Amino acid sequence: MAINQNHLFEDLQGVKCAIVEKNASKERVDFLRTLLEHNGFEVIVIDSPPPKAAVTVEVEAEVSIQPSTFTVGVTDVRFNSTNAIFGRLLKTLKGNNVTLAYWQQREVEADNSKPYFENK
Repeated sequence: MAINQNHLFEDLQGVKCAIVEKNASKERVDFLRTLLEHNGFEVIVIDSPPPKAAVTVEVEAEVSIQPSTFTVGVTDVRFNSTNAIFGRLLKTLKGNNVTLAYWQQREVEADNSKPYFENK
């Protein structure tokens, strides 16, 4: 059981994993997998179950138009993305520290010239 909602873990493909992100798109999964594997984590990705509202619509329309989303986890259950980002524990492919904007894919490359709490 997780201590709080910021550190979730569950079984993915029979392996206990720390959850990195749920309902991620294919592009987001590709980004996270590359970044986390570069930092030495074993990544496991599974299909996310459809939301309950989508199941109701699916039954009425009898057509499945639900976009495919994924759950991303790492086998190291000590991993916490918030601690890893703000503790500067993750590195980009170019060797810079991963910033919050880079993690959220708002920046193409991490900018380490300013602390994360300063505005641009």
